[in-house]
Amino acid sequence: MSWHKIAETSTDLFINGNPIVEIDLGEKKVCIIKWKDEIKACAEKCPHAGAKMVDGYLDALGNIVCPLHKYKFNLEKGRNVTGEGYFLKTYLIEQRADGIYINL
Repeated sequence: MSWHKIAETSTDLFINGNPIVEIDLGEKKVCIIKWKDEIKACAEKCPHAGAKMVDGYLDALGNIVCPLHKYKFNLEKGRNVTGEGYFLKTYLIEQRADGIYINL
């Protein structure tokens, strides 16, 4: 696992107002999510049917919702909260003085 700088500030990431963005880190794509004042990260695709999570949305509790079958995932642990038993890969994010980093 290693840390990678993804932005200077959160405004660099969320320029279009959408709280879910997809970034390309070379060979890997990930979703970066802004929920309230926190930044989270998860896999680019839903573990169920491979839908792009960037096309999903956040529910009232801050879970990311798959756009295809509406499966909901907790962004802390990646646990599927609607009971289907899937896990979405999540990544650690750190907001440091010199920028925002992701641990892959």
